[in-house]
Amino acid sequence: MALLTQNPYKQRSFDLYGLKGISDQTLEVHFGLYAGYVKNTNLLNEQLVEMSQSGKAGTPSYAELTRRLGFEYNGMVLHEWYFGNMTTDGGADISGSSPLGRALGESFGDPETWKKDFTAIGGMRGVGWAVTYLDPASGRLSNHWITLHEDGNIAGFKPIIVMDVWEHAFLLDYKPADRPKYIESFLANLDLTAAEARLTGSAERPIG
Repeated sequence: MALLTQNPYKQRSFDLYGLKGISDQTLEVHFGLYAGYVKNTNLLNEQLVEMSQSGKAGTPSYAELTRRLGFEYNGMVLHEWYFGNMTTDGGADISGSSPLGRALGESFGDPETWKKDFTAIGGMRGVGWAVTYLDPASGRLSNHWITLHEDGNIAGFKPIIVMDVWEHAFLLDYKPADRPKYIESFLANLDLTAAEARLTGSAERPIG
């Protein structure tokens, strides 16, 4: 269902300049792409409301816009999770006794095994996202590959750690074959406090 036109999403700002291994130039480009997803999400919602009110719901054009909305919506939301789990003070090792470390240990054996698996998924061929999800029903953490923005998201699962591995996330800093170096940089900037807040339920994705 489309949102009401009087409730558009607003672009959020993230103070990330000075990250390790991810240049400010890359961030500028990336923030611009994110702004495009916010704009297109609002535009598609407005168009769908107008079509519904004019009796065009169920038409082929309405269906195509609805399918496109999933791509733009997820593009907006995933970028907010991604920017929100990085910090210039990141990169600390995950303590096995911390809430996040214990959860990773219960699901993967230990944090290092999670890291190896997460890195392997992030290094897969193609563009998309690597996401560590929490299954609220079981408390289990699992790593997933999201193709584009919308194919592979698990219904009801909560993102805990989100990494963008589209080439625009690193191409100004690394060659395509050097994606592993970008992944190392992402992990060096990982905000463990943000990840733990998501895990424990004390932080949600704010509405823009």
